[in-house]
Amino acid sequence: MNKPRPARPLSELASGLLAETFKKQGFASTELVTRWADIVGPEISTHAEPVKLQWQRAADGEPTEPATLVLRVEGPAAIEIQHLSNVILERINRFFGWQAVGRLALRQAPLTRRAPPPAPPQADPEEAARVAATLTEVADEDLRMALARLGAAVKPKP
Repeated sequence: MNKPRPARPLSELASGLLAETFKKQGFASTELVTRWADIVGPEISTHAEPVKLQWQRAADGEPTEPATLVLRVEGPAAIEIQHLSNVILERINRFFGWQAVGRLALRQAPLTRRAPPPAPPQADPEEAARVAATLTEVADEDLRMALARLGAAVKPKP
């Protein structure tokens, strides 16, 4: 008899698939790309994104040099990102816990924009009024209307 396997999070499955692609770009792990906004902050991540890590080959017996992080930067923001390079390096290395990146290389190009999440559908005001009419036991008018809007939004459409 076959036992069902427990469900695994989608992020766990996707990270396995993406790991090989990231490895080709020099990223040993996916965190630098996937958590970029958390690492450097929203003011930097809106104008720059990591492209690849370039590692120097170490000669026998010598320690490896820190990597060079190639950033894609929007044209007008390149000067500001260049001035913030020490802050960016500090935040990245603090995230990794060791001096993984020693230098930034900037490439001016448009960023890959992610589509904003779709707006939640608005509840039908007539349906909300019908649901509110059934909530006679709720004394607070604001609470009754909030519950009515919620009920109208989750109620399946006929």
